[in-house]
Amino acid sequence: MESGSPSHRLRFGIGIGAGAAVAILLGHFLLGGALSNLAEQRETRQGIVTLRALSDLVSRTADGDGLRKAVTEFQKAYPELKSIRVVLLEGASLEASTDPADTGEWAAPRQLSRDEKKNEKPVFDLMQKIRGTVEANREEKTAKEELEIGRLADGSGFSLAGPLEKNGEVTGLVEIKRSSAAAATRPGWITTLLYIAVPILLLVGLSFGVGNKQIPLAICAAVLLIGTIWGYGVQSRSKINREGLAASDAVASTAKTGGERVQSILQGLGIQAEPALNPASWDSDLARRPRAVLTPDLKVDPAKAMSAFAGVGTAVTRATILLIILGVAIALFFGMGWAELFARTLRVHRTAYYYVTPAMVGMIILVFFPFAYGITLSFTDYNIYTTGKPLTEIFNGFQNYVEILTDFQIAKRSADGSWAFNYYNFYWTFFFTIVWTISNVTIGVTLGLILALVLNTKTLALKPIYRVLLVLPWAVPNYITALVWRGMFHQQYGVVNQAIQMFGGSPVSWSDTPFTSFLTALATNGWLSFPFMMVVSLGALQSIPADLYEAARVDGATRWQQFTSITLPSLKPALVPAIILSVVWTFNMFNIIYLVTAGQPAGSTEILITQAYKFAFEKYRYGYAAAYSTVIFGILLVYGVFQNRITKASEGI
Repeated sequence: MESGSPSHRLRFGIGIGAGAAVAILLGHFLLGGALSNLAEQRETRQGIVTLRALSDLVSRTADGDGLRKAVTEFQKAYPELKSIRVVLLEGASLEASTDPADTGEWAAPRQLSRDEKKNEKPVFDLMQKIRGTVEANREEKTAKEELEIGRLADGSGFSLAGPLEKNGEVTGLVEIKRSSAAAATRPGWITTLLYIAVPILLLVGLSFGVGNKQIPLAICAAVLLIGTIWGYGVQSRSKINREGLAASDAVASTAKTGGERVQSILQGLGIQAEPALNPASWDSDLARRPRAVLTPDLKVDPAKAMSAFAGVGTAVTRATILLIILGVAIALFFGMGWAELFARTLRVHRTAYYYVTPAMVGMIILVFFPFAYGITLSFTDYNIYTTGKPLTEIFNGFQNYVEILTDFQIAKRSADGSWAFNYYNFYWTFFFTIVWTISNVTIGVTLGLILALVLNTKTLALKPIYRVLLVLPWAVPNYITALVWRGMFHQQYGVVNQAIQMFGGSPVSWSDTPFTSFLTALATNGWLSFPFMMVVSLGALQSIPADLYEAARVDGATRWQQFTSITLPSLKPALVPAIILSVVWTFNMFNIIYLVTAGQPAGSTEILITQAYKFAFEKYRYGYAAAYSTVIFGILLVYGVFQNRITKASEGI
């Protein structure tokens, strides 16, 4: 050990303190977030129970004064309710309301204005949406969310809206606004600080036995941190389970109160509750599927209640393992002297780090974080119906990747014996993307190299003008070029078909077949791609010494021999990286396919990147699209590494 350097005891003391503090504090805030989430779920469940109870009451009550009386009596039993509104589809009428805004000339009953807005959504449109969802679920046997939930603008609570049904048909909408309950339980700071202090104190005691030896101290620090953080995770999971059971108890109490109140109101109106009320079924999800946590006598089934929070427990276990890894890594970073070495490096090279830091921060925010988030989404069932759910609830592992990569139904024979292709299959799209990339890069490289050879001719007149004109396709934004070429291939007004007709041909419907549609995109991208290769090739050609050609001519070499023995080898260092870059660009050339062919006909000319876009923004399968994009990234990564190793394109960098 160097003179004046801190002892291993001190290093590991600092390390275990930093590791425990970071890991336990992160666990503290994660636990607080989980408890807040549980409190929000409890409120949501209680709100759903209240809404379902109200819907059950209204569906059994005749329209008119009886309904308005039932709504008024119902709100009296629930102090947390801010307002109730009942809207009927027939006549688009507001049949009952306790909302303070619905007074005077706006009092119920009245016809609902179509553009009248409540909760930042037109109520009439919301009612139509809910009815459509209910009918779709019944016809398609799906489980889309039939209840709409949203936060109030002032943040004081939330609103819930659901369908009103009579005789199995949706006849209207019931909406409630509910105040938020008390704040969620928070983890105690004293317990958290004790978990931070315990491993430090234990290490101090153990260090007298192991001495100032680095490896034994490292083992002690790791074991202490693993035990401490795991213990905190176990305690956190236990607390979450207790809160989950307490939430189910609160929901059971709400259901019991609701059942009693609805029964009392119906009796007061002289209505027999037929069929009998089933308050246990009111505890449902947003698709109105019963959670089966409450028994018919409104008792909580502990086993089913715990199973409802199994996902939360699994998330706690995963978080605990990650926190253990983080805590041990921090302890070793300080204890093994790496922190001291890193600090010394920062001091010595601080000027360089000053320049690099802004760029690294920008890369983290703009590149690395979105990339990591996209990878995370690929392991979830994130779609338009699950946007409000935490990622832990919609985690589906490798299901998206399995669905993408194990579907080999590219083609099958139809009844008449012909082949029918599944153009939305990943492998068809991958095959077409490869054909698209190879053909475009071949055209771009060939045409660009030929034009560069022509422009490199010393005796060529007006050379500067030709250079400017040939670079123009590259200078014009590609989306403008794509729209122009799409117009040129228009069946009726396009200049291409008009030229064909001038020579006696018939106009071609370019988007009717995969081949002709592909040709339109190929022509457009070929026009865009050759200038880049031309500029790269021309620059490389002008760097070749003229002495080489003179020596070759003296030796009797033909022009072809000069081209193959001098020109091509000299162009390789410049052309190979340009080709690799061109392959990546063309592989992901979104604008041309999207704007020129739009994947027509029937998706046969989609490439992987446009297919991923449509999965995300037309089919709203965000998690599936993220997995699709990750597969694209993997393909290009493998290609780039392989091509770089074979060609050694970056060997001199």
